[in-house]
Amino acid sequence: MLDVAVIEEPAAAEASLDPIRSRILAALAEPGSAAMLATRLELPRQKVNYHLKELERHGLVELAEERRKGNVTERVYRATAASYVISPSVLAAVSPDPSRSPDQLSARWLLALGSRLVQEVGALLTGASRAGRRVASFGIDAQVRFASAADRTAFAEELSLAVATLVSRYHDESAPGGRSHRVVVGLHQIPSAPQPEDDRPQPADTRPQPADTRPQPTDTRPRPEADQENRT
Repeated sequence: MLDVAVIEEPAAAEASLDPIRSRILAALAEPGSAAMLATRLELPRQKVNYHLKELERHGLVELAEERRKGNVTERVYRATAASYVISPSVLAAVSPDPSRSPDQLSARWLLALGSRLVQEVGALLTGASRAGRRVASFGIDAQVRFASAADRTAFAEELSLAVATLVSRYHDESAPGGRSHRVVVGLHQIPSAPQPEDDRPQPADTRPQPADTRPQPTDTRPRPEADQENRT
């Protein structure tokens, strides 16, 4: 089983997005038969069997083994990968193009770069898997908290300079047998996790409160001063 498989066929993408089939794919992290899956997912066995055949047809699940039980042969399936990524090539006609309006400060352009990254690395993985080879790649994932927007700008400028320096040092256009590699560096905020409704701060009620017009009870208890006057 692969760690990640890239879906590049529209029909396979459509099959993976079906709610029942996505549940079956998740359940097949551990091999199982149609009968076992029907019990796990609380679905009719005939329906599970139908969806299994569709997933197998698109290469999303595969036959793990066959077990003979009396006069019946039980087919045990497994997912072909632990997780799946749909390549932007599935929607080639409308997929983002990084060469269109490149802008280092544009979040949409960064998204287009990420889309191309998935597409190109996915194609490499597919070819390497067929050839029984590994893909030579490298990645860095880090978090940095900036004290101010000025610090973020300074960081981006230094990072750009460092990457440009490295590229100019190692790039050799005329090297015989050389292979071109793509370097993508991105910087974006980390989305905040949605806060549960009960934990969200409630806005203060700033509406004017109606005056209390009810009659107030009169204090009829003797005051110490009055009592002293009566004694004298």
